[in-house]
Amino acid sequence: MKINDSALPLANQTLLITGAGGGIGNTAALTLAKQGAQIILLDKNIPKLEVIYDRIKATNAPEPVLYPFDLAGATEDQYQELADRIEEKYGSLQGVVHAAVEFSSFTPISLHATKDWGHTLNVNVNSPFLLSRVLIPVLQKSESASIVFISDSYARTAAAYTGAYGVSKMALEGLAHILAEELESFQKIRVNVLIPGPVDSPLRKRAFPAEDKSKLPTLESLEPVFNYLFGADSIGVTGQTVDARTFHL
Repeated sequence: MKINDSALPLANQTLLITGAGGGIGNTAALTLAKQGAQIILLDKNIPKLEVIYDRIKATNAPEPVLYPFDLAGATEDQYQELADRIEEKYGSLQGVVHAAVEFSSFTPISLHATKDWGHTLNVNVNSPFLLSRVLIPVLQKSESASIVFISDSYARTAAAYTGAYGVSKMALEGLAHILAEELESFQKIRVNVLIPGPVDSPLRKRAFPAEDKSKLPTLESLEPVFNYLFGADSIGVTGQTVDARTFHL
């Protein structure tokens, strides 16, 4: 028996996960698929997409859709084509997780390469803007939809050497809160920020290679907060910053 039974909380819902091949995106995709959602897996790394595709298939969840896409390199027309394809196939969209992220290293501003700066801002800020803009009409066709932006508790404090990554996360939170204000009156699309906190993820390993990761929460510890942000309990909750470290229902 497949687990996409109509009794599951997210049955008949379609959700798009950016950065689906990464740690946070991977976790969001698997968690929400197990709740019955049809997941569109978006990432530029095809082998990583195939890994999460196989993980979801192994649970007998609804078969996900692979959508290879270079967020930083895509044109505005390609973003619109993505939205058009989703609308054509599903009619509407019930959620988006903006989990794609670019981080190279901790760098002082005085040494920050212009190319790295631009690429980081493109992935972490410009692409969520472009994607949100083209998907809002598709999301508004749903009775209720959820957009979640993934931020970072460390970068958002304007810590030294976080460079373009730190700037991008602060800008991303601003984008999320502005969007929440603009969409609140429609009472259809809720927009929130998720702070995962320090977790044992591939990004954390790159940022803090000497850290003892055995002392950190696992990525699976984020499952309850993803279920909440895309489930019925969060309907009407918008413009909030949810910290996974202090989250409880």
